[in-house]
Amino acid sequence: MLADCLLIIGIAFGTALAGEGITWLLVYRSDQYKRLKADMDKKTKKLEKKKQEVGDTNDKNIKKKLEREEEKLKATNRDMSMFKMKSMFAIGLAFTALLSTFNSIFDGRVVAKLPFYPIGFIQGLSHRNLIGDDMTDCSFIFLYILCTMTVRQNLQKILGFAPSRAMARQQSSPWAPPSSQMNYLR
Repeated sequence: MLADCLLIIGIAFGTALAGEGITWLLVYRSDQYKRLKADMDKKTKKLEKKKQEVGDTNDKNIKKKLEREEEKLKATNRDMSMFKMKSMFAIGLAFTALLSTFNSIFDGRVVAKLPFYPIGFIQGLSHRNLIGDDMTDCSFIFLYILCTMTVRQNLQKILGFAPSRAMARQQSSPWAPPSSQMNYLR
């Protein structure tokens, strides 16, 4: 079981490296991405500076200017996301094939023992294709997904491809309601 865990961690690390390599080839090294990233950094710093200068004001003109700056930043973020889309599509296709191959190799094998009892909707993923009723048995797909999420984010930070904290604060979550996205304007 330990050998399987280490192999899955290695596979997750390898696929994350491959994914970042493909992204670098298709996106990060291009002039358009570098221009968009510089533009986004500049707009983020400008917006942060304006927010600090303004503070909590009730002036509607200032609020509208801040909203316009936010809209410009969101438009640049959309452009960057659309530019990254081709890389994400290529990575998605390649990793779907790899995931299918690895899933067939580890099909029906317990690769780890979970230190907790997973909640209902997670059990389908954590106990996928495993025989038995012990829900603390872990399947390949669950461990692989956890490892990939962890490794890829940290790898992006190490390689310098993760967005800055200021930019991440400015980017709104797609599932957050609009009222919480502009909470600082109230």
